[in-house]
Amino acid sequence: MESFHAIIKREWINRFRIKNYRHTYILVFEYIETFYNTVRIHSHCNYMSPNKFEKVYEKVNNSSMSIAS
Repeated sequence: MESFHAIIKREWINRFRIKNYRHTYILVFEYIETFYNTVRIHSHCNYMSPNKFEKVYEKVNNSSMSIAS
């Protein structure tokens, strides 16, 4: 968790002048939903973005399902 906090500060929060709690909440939500969970590479996804990992996973599973049929 500490690593995540360091990443979000370094990659996102430090770019903005924080106005209040609501502004911080919106910035954190935006970072997580639009970048961290979709675009940013993750080690547990074989160093791919979650979106790319899901596409590769679906492609592999669809091709193996068609072979099994």
